[in-house]
Amino acid sequence: IAAQTAKQVIIQKIREIERETIFEEFKEKEGKIVSGIIQRIDKKYLYVDLGKAIGLMPVSEGIPGEHYKIGERRKIYLFKIEEKRGTPVIYLSRSHPKFVSKLFEMEVPEIGSGVVKIMAIAREPGSRTKVAVHSLVEGVDPVGSCIGQKGTRIMAVLNEIGQEKIDVIKWSDDPEEFIAQALSPAKVSRVEIGPRREVKVFVPEDQLSLAIGKGGQNVRLAAKLTGWKIDVRSESAPDQQVEG
Repeated sequence: IAAQTAKQVIIQKIREIERETIFEEFKEKEGKIVSGIIQRIDKKYLYVDLGKAIGLMPVSEGIPGEHYKIGERRKIYLFKIEEKRGTPVIYLSRSHPKFVSKLFEMEVPEIGSGVVKIMAIAREPGSRTKVAVHSLVEGVDPVGSCIGQKGTRIMAVLNEIGQEKIDVIKWSDDPEEFIAQALSPAKVSRVEIGPRREVKVFVPEDQLSLAIGKGGQNVRLAAKLTGWKIDVRSESAPDQQVEG
């Protein structure tokens, strides 16, 4: 009986140490991309085998329209790890904006080395992402670095996130310039800064629908990216507020 009791105590202690080791190992990977094999899928979660532990990706954290198969390997962003009743629980995401940031970090050496910095990101998963980048070294083109020769770098990111579009824009500490860039691919005529971080943006008539985007997506993402409330208007009718 004494031997059995000792054995159970030792096994219990080993399990506790294993859980602590797993927690510490994956805590270091928090905020990074990990690779795992999809093991099981139910109504709430995808269970992903990360090697030493199983991670949980809530169904809501998947990219809309993306299909997952049991046994396939995927890159996933580890956004949180916490302890529940002494057991580490690892939460994963593919819809998190930082998933795209970290993909760029992996594919663009200038971002990885700190020469180019991602200053802001706004994402509607499965549809469109806007990334604002800035070069900390004179002579390095931040947008060109992210796109790569013949688009190879941005294509590597796009291949991982499917049909989602990505606009890479140049960040500026001048709000007028930054807001105009954020509405890319639309061409902006002028920007009028107002109070309470509100701004009126005037565009040529033929650029109006492009600036607003389908369902208002382009201007919505530009507002998220810059932190300004953006009112887009046509140069031909500057006093007329555009619906939606």
